[in-house]
Amino acid sequence: MNTFFRIVVLIAALLACGGRAVAQLPNEKFGKPSKMEWEFVGWGDATQADAIVLCKTMKATYELSDRLTNSNQSYSEITFDNLPDFGKNELDESSMLVKYEVRLRTKILTSEGARHANVDITYYDADDDVAIDMDNLTGLKVTVFTRDAKGKVAKRRIGTDTFVRERVDSNYVVVHVVVPDVEAGSIIEYQYNITSTRPTFLYDWVFQECIPTVRSKCDFDIPAFMQFNMNAPIDRHIKSTVTAGRLAYDLNRPDMKKPKSCPTNHYVIVGDYILPEDETVAAFTSRIVKPVVTPPADLPKGHTHLKIQ
Repeated sequence: MNTFFRIVVLIAALLACGGRAVAQLPNEKFGKPSKMEWEFVGWGDATQADAIVLCKTMKATYELSDRLTNSNQSYSEITFDNLPDFGKNELDESSMLVKYEVRLRTKILTSEGARHANVDITYYDADDDVAIDMDNLTGLKVTVFTRDAKGKVAKRRIGTDTFVRERVDSNYVVVHVVVPDVEAGSIIEYQYNITSTRPTFLYDWVFQECIPTVRSKCDFDIPAFMQFNMNAPIDRHIKSTVTAGRLAYDLNRPDMKKPKSCPTNHYVIVGDYILPEDETVAAFTSRIVKPVVTPPADLPKGHTHLKIQ
């Protein structure tokens, strides 16, 4: 192969990569930003951004109790064979919880981008002393990572005194997370959990933010007897899959040699290299088909569950 031909092949390969020449994706394991993330400064038009979302994920799973199967029938386990009969039962919501794990990693690229280190977290908390259904926000942790010229990484935990809780209406509360003293090049990690007593309601997942997003992912594992209409966004940057899975429950019962389980529908929706929202907002939404209780109010207009400022 002569030198001229080698050059032509090299140029063709580079052009094939286009503006998205970064083959690697962010590390979904939180606690230690990867080398790629420290060096990453965007792609295409995103290189002009003041900040960038490296990775944001939400995982939702159900926690079930054996009271589900003992209320109206004597099945020891929920299977595809008895699933139709089970679906006719009145759901005992007190024996079901939905647990969310939310993670976000953002990189500040310029000094002006420091404002994007602040986030809002909106969740359901009815302003009613007799309300039974509500969501609990726990495990909120914010960590700022910085790296010096020699590559040494330092981390700083943000105290809860910078978090402000505000009631936005009779149903929802927003926690304003303010991260002070952020400089260009910093990487901020946020993590929190939400435990919900409302099994017929699932939070939507918005893939876009006001800054470019490298990876956005939601992972929902839902018992098959819960009949939801699931709407995944139609976007060339977003891919969705649904597979059959199984969910074990009653793991803490000492008298059970083998945990019970039930079939699930496992939804995984992943978006990569997404630019900020414009007229079209890509969101994964869900609505219960036949709710056994009145669904709670929707999120206040203009709010999303997780929003970067």
